[in-house]
Amino acid sequence: MDNNNNQKAFIRLLKAGLWEEHEKQVSLDYSVDWNEIYRYASEQMVLGLVLAGIERLSNDQRPPKEMLLQWIGEIQMLEQRNLEMNRFIGLLVDKMRKEGIYTLLVKGQGIAQCYERPLLRSSGDVDFFMSETNYKKAKEFLLPLSRTSKPERAYSKELGLSIDPWYVEIHGSQRTCLSTRVDSEIDAVQRSVFYEGKARSWMNGKTQIFLPAQDEDVFIVFTHFLKHLFKEEGASIRQLCDLCRLLWTYKNKIDGKLLAMRLKGAGIMTEWKAFGACAVEYLGMPVCSMPLYVGGEKWKKKGRRMMGYILNGTNHGRFHAFLSVLRIFPMNALRFAVGILFEVNFLKIKENFCNRE
Repeated sequence: MDNNNNQKAFIRLLKAGLWEEHEKQVSLDYSVDWNEIYRYASEQMVLGLVLAGIERLSNDQRPPKEMLLQWIGEIQMLEQRNLEMNRFIGLLVDKMRKEGIYTLLVKGQGIAQCYERPLLRSSGDVDFFMSETNYKKAKEFLLPLSRTSKPERAYSKELGLSIDPWYVEIHGSQRTCLSTRVDSEIDAVQRSVFYEGKARSWMNGKTQIFLPAQDEDVFIVFTHFLKHLFKEEGASIRQLCDLCRLLWTYKNKIDGKLLAMRLKGAGIMTEWKAFGACAVEYLGMPVCSMPLYVGGEKWKKKGRRMMGYILNGTNHGRFHAFLSVLRIFPMNALRFAVGILFEVNFLKIKENFCNRE
């Protein structure tokens, strides 16, 4: 990670916003370029959290008034967007239930409830997670409501739909296509959710929205983060923040032994330890709330490289992304490359086949 004042200030303000219930006063001991702070916050989808951090600065250290007012205006629009998305989710879940379709919500607005102010989390897509039977029924019900749709991913059982004004993804699995070890463990987590009732809920207005239970959700969110980290699109700091808030909210309920068993089964314990170091060193995650945390320079170095890779951008193509991750996680970068190439080539073959039809 670059050791410049703008990045340091961005991280400092982000930490203050991420843990705003604990951070009462923040001070910056150096001058910064607020346009750069804004750029980092925008690219990493944490504008709301950084603004929450700015609120803890003294007036003389805050951005220029005109810029601050523009930032506040954008956050007000973000809060309104989140409220509208919540209403949309409630209405769509109610409609699906009337059709006998039952679903869970993953990531997004569900995990936002772990934040001190959920409406400050930048929202993305709406992701529904359901059993195979409900996934088939949901496709039939939602496709006529969709303006456009992306080609279905058969292996990962994933279909993207544009249901104005939102982009909705329905998932019949949470497979990553990284490796059979990872996806076998994901499938086991899915069985726990749907056949053992491992779920929790969020009251979204008058609609009860079901979410994976905390132990299952942590594994789903972390493997989804790795899916982004090891692929061309890259990961974001918002995903790290989501994991931190999820772990913090359920710090007294997370089963560390179960998590360790799943991480070892998937072969991703190294990545978890690096994430732990990154969360503690850069995002202010309390050590007591970070399961399986291991200190030491080795993990701090990996955490530093992980943060640098995410923060400095990954929009340089698949090969550049691969080389960057190879430097941090050489073993799994090579192993996961096989799964990634399989997925890419499988999709190309399927597309060519469909075009011939």
